[in-house]
Amino acid sequence: MSQKKLFLLDAMALIYRAHFALGKTPRITSKGLNTGAVFGFTNTLLEVLKKEKPTHIAVAYDTAAPTFRHEAFEAYKAQRQAQPEDITVAIPYTKQLLQAMNIPVLVKEGFEADDIIGTIAKRAAQHGFDVYMMTPDKDYGQLVEEHIFLYKPAFMGNASEIWGIPEVLNRWGVERIDQVVEMLGLQGDAVDNIPGIPGFGEKTAQKLIAEYGTIENLIANADKLKGKQQDLVKQYADQARLSRQLAVIDINVPVEFDEETFRCQESNKEELIRLLDELEFRTIRKKLFGEEGATAVTATKPVAKAKKPADSSQMDLFGAPAPVGGEGELPPFLDYTGGRKSIADTLHQYHVINTPQLRQSLIKHLNNQEVFCFDSETTSIDATQGELVGLSFSYYAGEAYYVPFPADQAEAQKILEEFREVFENPAIQKIGQNIKYDLIILKNYGIEVKGQLFDTMLAHYLSEPEGRHNMDYLAENYLNYSPVSIETLIGKKGKNQLTMRDVEIEKVAEYAGEDADVTFQLYDIFHKRLKTDQLEKLFWDVEMPLVPVLADIEQAGVRIDETALKELSLSLEGDLKGLEEKIYALAGQTLNINSPKQLGEVLFDKLKLDPGAKKTKTGQYATGEEVLSKLEPNHDIIRHILDYRELQKLKSTYIDALPLLISPRDGRIHTSFNQAVTATGRLSSTNPNLQNIPIRTERGREIRKAFVPVDSDHVILSADYSQIELRLMAEFSGDPTMMDAFKNGRDIHASTASKVFKVPLEEVNAEMRRKAKTINFGIIYGISAFGLSQRLNIPRREAAEIIDSYFQEFPLIKKFIDDSIIKAQDKGYVETLLGRRRYLRDINSMNQTDRGFAERNAVNAPLQGTAADIIKLAMIRIHEFLKKEKLRTRMILQVHDELVFDAHKEELAVVTPSIEDLMKNALPLSVPMEIGIGTGISWLEAH
Repeated sequence: MSQKKLFLLDAMALIYRAHFALGKTPRITSKGLNTGAVFGFTNTLLEVLKKEKPTHIAVAYDTAAPTFRHEAFEAYKAQRQAQPEDITVAIPYTKQLLQAMNIPVLVKEGFEADDIIGTIAKRAAQHGFDVYMMTPDKDYGQLVEEHIFLYKPAFMGNASEIWGIPEVLNRWGVERIDQVVEMLGLQGDAVDNIPGIPGFGEKTAQKLIAEYGTIENLIANADKLKGKQQDLVKQYADQARLSRQLAVIDINVPVEFDEETFRCQESNKEELIRLLDELEFRTIRKKLFGEEGATAVTATKPVAKAKKPADSSQMDLFGAPAPVGGEGELPPFLDYTGGRKSIADTLHQYHVINTPQLRQSLIKHLNNQEVFCFDSETTSIDATQGELVGLSFSYYAGEAYYVPFPADQAEAQKILEEFREVFENPAIQKIGQNIKYDLIILKNYGIEVKGQLFDTMLAHYLSEPEGRHNMDYLAENYLNYSPVSIETLIGKKGKNQLTMRDVEIEKVAEYAGEDADVTFQLYDIFHKRLKTDQLEKLFWDVEMPLVPVLADIEQAGVRIDETALKELSLSLEGDLKGLEEKIYALAGQTLNINSPKQLGEVLFDKLKLDPGAKKTKTGQYATGEEVLSKLEPNHDIIRHILDYRELQKLKSTYIDALPLLISPRDGRIHTSFNQAVTATGRLSSTNPNLQNIPIRTERGREIRKAFVPVDSDHVILSADYSQIELRLMAEFSGDPTMMDAFKNGRDIHASTASKVFKVPLEEVNAEMRRKAKTINFGIIYGISAFGLSQRLNIPRREAAEIIDSYFQEFPLIKKFIDDSIIKAQDKGYVETLLGRRRYLRDINSMNQTDRGFAERNAVNAPLQGTAADIIKLAMIRIHEFLKKEKLRTRMILQVHDELVFDAHKEELAVVTPSIEDLMKNALPLSVPMEIGIGTGISWLEAH
C-alpha cells in the first residue's frame, strides 16, 4: 500500500443517503431547520477522517447544468423525483462545512461528480496514490484497478466495505472490470433512467456477458439467441449501445490534480465552531473541541443526574455502593462518529441471583425502592405463549440483577411466587420497555403487577410519534450506547435459531441485565422530557392506564369458529373458480390471473384496453388496482379481475390464515395491540391485524361470523361510536348547524344535503344524501374537487361547486380548517383536546405536494387523535368498572371506533347501559356521542 492515501467523496450520493436514513427521525433545530442530511453527511465525513486517516481528501458535487449524457439522451435522469427541499437546503451547509475544514470542493459544469472523481482517481493512481472513491453507488466499480478502490460507507448497522478488483467482479458476476459497463448497458439503471434492453435483468445480463463478453459481440451474434431474447437484442441494439455510452464514467474531465491542494489540513476552528453552533450540532462540537467547545451551548434534553446511595437500602446485594453513572448532561442525539459505548467498554455490575438466599436479599432491596425497572426473558416473542426463562431488575445505572428460571414450570412458578409481594406492591413504581409484554408473561403465571407503571417506549412515542421506539434505537440516540444484539446469543431468525433457554446463564445475565439497566437510564431521561413537552397528563391519564387493559384483552383472546371459516373457504373456492371461467371467456384464452405479465399482455396487447398503458421498469405492463379501477368502464373483464383479487386476498389473509393463529394453550386467537405505531394515536393490531378486516363487502363481513363467544353462557356484544370524527368536527369548529343536528338526533348527512343543495330537509333524496355523506367525511381528510369528482363520478366543475356551497353553508368549518393550518405553520405541530401532538415538518415546505399533505394532516390529526383518546379513555373506564363489580363480562377486541365484549348473558342488563354511558361520557364534550350497541351469537350478528 502507498503512503499516500486519497479519499474522493461523492457529495450528492452521501447527502441523499443521509437524508433518507434520517427521514423518519428528522433533526429540527430551534429555528425550524431540518439538519438531518447535513448531520449524516458531517458524521460520515468525520468517521472516515478518524477511521481511515487519509493523507489527502476532496469532495465532488454535481451541478444543475446539463451534461454530455443529457445531450446524448434527453430522458437521462428524467424520471427522478424533484430534489427534496431539505436536500436543497442542506447542500450549501455541507459546502460551508468543507470550507471550514479546508477540504477542496470539486465542481465542473457539464460533468457529474462521478466523472470528476473518475478523472482525479486515475491521475492520482498514476502519481503513486492509493485512491478510495467513497460512495454507496456500485456503478463506480468500473473505475476500480490495482490502486483504486470503491469505499462503501457504513450504513444502518452495516460496516463500511472496501471493494477492490475481486469484490467488484464478484458483485457484478463478470470476469473483467471493463464488463461492468457492458452489464449496465444491457440491464439499464432505473435510478438514472438508463433504459437498457427491456426485460433484461441482472441475471440475464450476467449470462449473456459471460458468453459474449461485450454488447457489440452480443449484437453481432444475436441470431444465435433463442426466442424472445433474439427479438429484444435486435430490436433494442441501438438502445443498448446508447445505454452503455451513458453508463461510462468519463475519466478525461478538464480538471487539475494538485497533490498539495488535496492534502489534509487543520480546520478553521473559529469558522467550524460558528457553523456547528448554527446547526446546533452540540455533540459533534464537544467531540471535536472538548469542553471548550461545549461551554457555550446546553443540551436541550438533559439526562437526570444519578445520586449516590445514602443508606443501606441503597447498597447492592454484596454490601458495596451501587455503581453510579457519570453526572452531567448527555447529548439528546448520537453523532455517528464511531464513539458509541458498549457493554465491553462500560463499567457495569450485572449479577446472577441463583440461590434462595440471594433471591431473598434481592427481594428485600426491591421492596425498599420507590421505583425499579424489570425485564423478562422468555422462550417466545408471543407473550401469550412464552415461558419465563429469567427476570432482570435494575434500580441504579450500571447495576442489574438477573434471576434465572428452570424449564420445569412448577419449579418456575415456585420461584416466581417469591417475587409476588414485590410485583403486587402498589407503592413501588415499575419501569419497563414495552412493559405490556412483561405484564402478560407474569399474568400467565398468576402475577398481577400493581403500582404505577412507566413504559419508556410509550414515553418516547408521545414525544416523537413518527420515530422509532425500540430500546436499541433509544439507547443509541439518547445514551450513546449500543446494546448487545440478541442475535449474538440465539442466532439469526430461522429454523436453527435458539431460544434464550438454550444460552448459558452468564451470557443471558449480561444481555438481560443490560436491558434492565439501559431502560432504567432511559427512564431518567424520558420522565423529565414528558414534563418539558407538556405530555404528562396524556401519558399518566391515557397511555399508561391503557397498558394493563390491553394486557387483559390480549390474554383473554377471542374464540374462532373453525367450522364457519372452513365453510366460507370452500364457498370462496367455488366463487374464485366461477370468476376464473368468466375471465377466461372474456379474455378468449386461459391465463395465470396472478401473473402481471400475462394479465398485462391480455389486457393491453390483445384487448387493447389502453393504448397509452404504462410499463414498469422491468418492461411489463402495470396492472395494479389503481390502474385497473380506471379501466373498469372499458370492459367487463376488469370488474371480474378486481373481484377475483379481493376474494383471493380475503381467503389467504384471513379465512385460511386465522385457524393457524389459534393458540394450542386455550384454543383462542390472541392479537397483539400496538400503542406506539400510528402517529395519530390510534391502536393498531398484529397477528392477526384485525383493524383491516374488510367490512364494506358482503364477503368481508362474513369473516366476522367466525368470531364467536367464549361459551354458551356468553354472547358477543359490540359497542360502536357513531360518526365520532364528524361530531368532533362540530366540536372543534363550533358550527351551529352541525352541532344542532347532532344535539337533536337528526341525520347529519341529510342535514348537510339540505344545506348544500338548498332544498328542504324532507326533499333530500338518496343521491343528495350520498353526495353529502361523501363530502362530510371527505372534508375531514382534505378532499379536493378532483378527489370528490372521482369519488362521486361527476365532473370536476360540479364537485368544485359542491365544495364551495358546503363552505358557504358551513363557514365555521372553513375557519377551523384555515385556523388549523395557520397554527400548524406557526408551531410546527397540531394537538388533540388532550394534548397529543402530531408534528408536521413539511407544513411550511416550498414543495406543494409535501405541504399539501401536511396541511391535510393539520386538519385531520386533531380529529383522529381525539377520537383515539376518547376510545382509549372509554376502554380504561369500562375495564375498571368490570373489575370493580367483579363481572364475568370481558373486553376482547378494539377495532377502530368499536369495542367488542364476551358478555355474560346474566349480566347484559347491567353491562349494556353501563358500557353505553361510559363510552358516551369518556371525555365530556358539548356535542353528544352516540353509541350503537348490539348482541349476537357472532361478531357479525352483534355489529
